[in-house]
Amino acid sequence: MSDVTKLTAAELGRKLAAKELSAVEVATAHLDRIDAVEGKVHAFLHVDRAGALADAKKVDDARAKGDEVGPLAGVPIAVKDVITTKGMPTTAGSKILEGWRPPYDATITTRMREAGLVMLGKTNMDEFAMGSSTEYSAYGPTYNPWDTSRIPGGSGGGSAAAVAAYEAPLAIGTDTGGSIRQPAAVTGTVGAKPTYGGTSRYGLIAFSSSLDTPGPCARTVEDAALLHAIIGGHDPRDSTSIPQPVPDVVAAARLGATGDLSGVRLGLVKEFAGDGAEPGVAAAYRESVDALVKLGAEVVEVSCPNFKFALPAYYLIAPSECSSNLARFDGVRFGLRSGDDGNRSLEEVMQLTREAGFGPEVKRRIILGTYALSAGYYDAYYGQAQKVRTLITRDFEKAFEAADVLVAPTTPFVAFPLGSRTSDPYQMYLADLYTIPSNLYGGPAISVPAGLSEGLPVGLQIMAPTMADDRMYRVAAALESALPTLTPPAL
Repeated sequence: MSDVTKLTAAELGRKLAAKELSAVEVATAHLDRIDAVEGKVHAFLHVDRAGALADAKKVDDARAKGDEVGPLAGVPIAVKDVITTKGMPTTAGSKILEGWRPPYDATITTRMREAGLVMLGKTNMDEFAMGSSTEYSAYGPTYNPWDTSRIPGGSGGGSAAAVAAYEAPLAIGTDTGGSIRQPAAVTGTVGAKPTYGGTSRYGLIAFSSSLDTPGPCARTVEDAALLHAIIGGHDPRDSTSIPQPVPDVVAAARLGATGDLSGVRLGLVKEFAGDGAEPGVAAAYRESVDALVKLGAEVVEVSCPNFKFALPAYYLIAPSECSSNLARFDGVRFGLRSGDDGNRSLEEVMQLTREAGFGPEVKRRIILGTYALSAGYYDAYYGQAQKVRTLITRDFEKAFEAADVLVAPTTPFVAFPLGSRTSDPYQMYLADLYTIPSNLYGGPAISVPAGLSEGLPVGLQIMAPTMADDRMYRVAAALESALPTLTPPAL
């Protein structure tokens, strides 16, 4: 492995600014790393070698001319394949979009380009972001760099695995019910879900519009904060975008790295205090809390009784919204079209296209969501789930009266073996047990490595009030400074 690929994004940024490295050298090192390990990891669906090298050269040319560039200009990044990238394939992990090249960039793609980030390619994911293991990708699973017989989490397992395998120092994920944080936890990386509306959804292929949140994946908290600062902020093209500046998450991460949490109140969620978690996960959680206390944090116990309803509420709200969002994939406007031989009706072509293009998990959720929204059942299912969402929000608001941030395990278990849960959807859904409440509330949350259980990574989740993203970065960076760095075995 090249020493260049071991550097953090912040370190790369400093060396590039000092001209100790060129952007072309950095991009080449990461592309070579992809060539070396991708056969074992399958983190990418598309690698854009020519485009990455061309973009890297533009950054080098700009620096040579003395142009002002951003702190991460020339740093490579991998992008989850649910974010549109003009001219580069964007499939959302589905056969129904195989080969589709968007005619426009997502807002966060535009911001990454403007910051000089070098896009290496698009990462693997569960189809339309529906899954917790990346096994529901239409293009085959991604493998966890810690143990390639195990899952890398989902739906953004490709982004997390690319970062963990040193194929990229940074990646973009999206979090609807934990799809950034859960992969981060099981791959020993950092994954942050910003406040809903704090990062633009324009150009994000929608799964559940009231929940989807793009965010950063990285190997350090500072790197995640640096990327968050680039992609965050108001976007007038997104009606749910918050018209406020992003809190200074970079300064907060650097403050936390000093290891001083004096005056910070940690709320231990009674309902998620390791209950239902594997023993090793629960032990790592307790050790992490002890480490934060040694840094000066004060611990208070908070009760969020409605959190136990988050999982069933989510699996009514998210499928309902996906059944509406995925109606656009009809075989007419873009993507796959099956059975259009001139003799079939539009309805028949649509049916054949969706049968061929959608995978089993997507079909399951569309059927569930359509049923929940149907006449006679809307109030009993979707309406009730939205009421539960309100109760969960109230639980958060009450908890944040007593605590600055809330902490809990990120996942109840470490990475499980490939194929062990695909036949039991409920067991698969339990992977998001601890992450879903923050999505229903809309507040920011981050997963940071918190040790090992049976030789596999465990994550600690830190949740903050809406638009208080800086709080979670401070605590996450403090924990990072107090615990040993996790390094996956060599591939």
